Amino acid sequence: MAGLETTGSNPDVGLLYDINGLTATAPDWVDRVVTVAGEYGLILALVLLTVWTWWRVRRTDCREEAAGAVAAVVWAPLAAGIALLVNIPIRGFVGRPSPAEQHRGIEELVAVRGDFSFVSDHATLAMALAVGLFIAHRRAGLAGIALAVLLGFSRVYLGVHYPTDVIGGLALGTAVALLLSPLASALLTPLTKLIARSAKVGRLVWSPKGTRDEAGSVEEEREQEQGRDRQEDGVRQESGAVGVSRRRDRDLAA
Repeated sequence: MAGLETTGSNPDVGLLYDINGLTATAPDWVDRVVTVAGEYGLILALVLLTVWTWWRVRRTDCREEAAGAVAAVVWAPLAAGIALLVNIPIRGFVGRPSPAEQHRGIEELVAVRGDFSFVSDHATLAMALAVGLFIAHRRAGLAGIALAVLLGFSRVYLGVHYPTDVIGGLALGTAVALLLSPLASALLTPLTKLIARSAKVGRLVWSPKGTRDEAGSVEEEREQEQGRDRQEDGVRQESGAVGVSRRRDRDLAA
């Protein structure tokens, strides 16, 4: 299929020239920083943010809440992977060449590996991961979305994508993360709840804020249940003894 419009009158192309044109006046160190950030740095920041979010959401006094939140964190990288898979046929169907192949004067700071431009893989992955984190933890998600948008801007600055490539990637990542989230939650939450009850690996899902660890908390719950059972048995035995004593008193009185 023919690619999207690439003529100079297209606002998409005009914005590409405006953003990529910043490289003409920017110092060399800015180009190097944006190159590292746009290729690997911001993705690494999102990965670290995901790890921090997992560490944060598991530290709550409610085991059910922790299990649901950790399931959402697990969904975030899964959503990113699924979004990238969905993007494969889209890129082939649209078949849009990279900006440098279509326009003169584009400063391509990163070598393009010969694949198509629409939709941006980097933007797709970053936004799916960020929206997945937003489901688990609002502040972490907002930070992730900001990183995803910054990553998209850097891809245009580097001359490897049109602005609409980035917008399409952000939209695709958001759609996959949100639309499949209910199904993912239904599948992942029972698993995280099961792990949370384990004395050996439960801390991967649930780590209470207090000094008690998960295993100690589970053991205490069991002791409390056993104590209630003993109390109930004692009450039943006492009631039975009282009943026998009353029957004996009636027999003596007769």
